[in-house]
Amino acid sequence: MKRQLISSGGPWESVIGYSRAVREGNHVFVSGTTAANPDGTIAGGDDPYLQAMRCFEIIELALAEAGASMADVVRTRMFVTDITQWQEFGRAHGEFFRDVRPAATMVQVVALIDPAMLVEIEVDAVIPA
Repeated sequence: MKRQLISSGGPWESVIGYSRAVREGNHVFVSGTTAANPDGTIAGGDDPYLQAMRCFEIIELALAEAGASMADVVRTRMFVTDITQWQEFGRAHGEFFRDVRPAATMVQVVALIDPAMLVEIEVDAVIPA
């Protein structure tokens, strides 16, 4: 299978030169995903749960375009700006992955590309043969 590049139309994809997701064979790699809308506004305001939910919704769409689903996710990485709110980020993660139970990481970072962003999430998926 030829490499498949998936775009979400995010404002930084063409400027920085990356894809929302890349499928290579039965592997799908989803780039760090924030709650940014195509116009650059941030969904969810200052609510960590709502921002994380929006990230997962964007990720789910990218996976679907690549022929995968959230059930195929084997690894998640969450970069958060305030680790004391881990329960809210984790609650959103649990709503998508409670039964899937991928390997997961959550770390605090100093900042994301926009100060309004509270979380950035990336995932790796393997589509069953």
